[in-house]
Amino acid sequence: MTVRKAWIVGGAVVAGGLSFVMVLVVAVYLVAGNLVGGMAASGRALAKGAVPAAYQQLVAKWGNLCPALSPALLAAQLYQESGWNPRVVSPADARGIAQFIPSTWATHGIDGNGDGKRDIWDPSDAIPSAASYDCELAKYVKDVPGNVSDNMLAAYNAGAYRVIQAGGVPGISETQNYVQRINSLAVSFAAPPSRLDPTRQAAGAIDFAQKKLGTPYLWGGEGTAAQGGRFDCSGLTQAAYASVGIKLPRVANDQYNAGPHPSRSQLLPGDLVFFSHDPTDSRAIHHVGIYVGGGYMIDAPRTGAVIRFDPIDGADYFGATRVTEDGAKALPTAV
Repeated sequence: MTVRKAWIVGGAVVAGGLSFVMVLVVAVYLVAGNLVGGMAASGRALAKGAVPAAYQQLVAKWGNLCPALSPALLAAQLYQESGWNPRVVSPADARGIAQFIPSTWATHGIDGNGDGKRDIWDPSDAIPSAASYDCELAKYVKDVPGNVSDNMLAAYNAGAYRVIQAGGVPGISETQNYVQRINSLAVSFAAPPSRLDPTRQAAGAIDFAQKKLGTPYLWGGEGTAAQGGRFDCSGLTQAAYASVGIKLPRVANDQYNAGPHPSRSQLLPGDLVFFSHDPTDSRAIHHVGIYVGGGYMIDAPRTGAVIRFDPIDGADYFGATRVTEDGAKALPTAV
């Protein structure tokens, strides 16, 4: 059975209203067998809408400032640091979208937009400054053994001296986790290659969602006993992937960053599909469902409705995410 035939079978079963989770399991693992060894994302081009429209050109331009950096790595850092919030202040007094401490800004902040000012709060200055600082660190550690981008990220977290002294990423758990987290998160900001590996957990997530068909929608619902086992859209997708050991954020626009983004033609059962009020901005996502094949998803649509099958093709279809364990673990706990 070809992948295309598997999807057609899935669509026909949806139309017939029958149980079809085993068809989906077969489809997912047939595809898994066909795609072993798929290419890794390059990170030089940004995924559709992953970076808010207001910052996309800045990230695309300044993410190419030096070979050790990429737009996807820069986007991952900014998302990790601030969640794209240009006014956030951390408990350590790190400020703005790039979370510069004032003393670091004093020596490394640049006038990115050429208006004669270096404004820590202005993304037009802060994003170029973050890229410039990354590339400056990359120069400091260019002769250190190992991957130069990893060493750059480690220097950003722990300082260049520690990287040089250790001869690579130092054995500091916080720094090692930071490097791994940013690299994993960068995958969700990079335009994917022509092929993406499926995940092993996809069929289990679909199975969970299918068992909830007919359950009434509840705004803010997470399926607790006190809520009568009811869900809203992102509560359902969160619980479905939690059932197979993957912890997703609570809201849909953060779930979008839990893995790479297949195109419409690349969708596989288990992918999360998203809908947005703004086709250029993942932060404007308002709905999510679990793709099941044949152009359909299982979703919790709205108050007054039940968890059901719905078609995915509509004017507000935004894109999809192939959820991965590494991608989910990389997401910041608060953005």
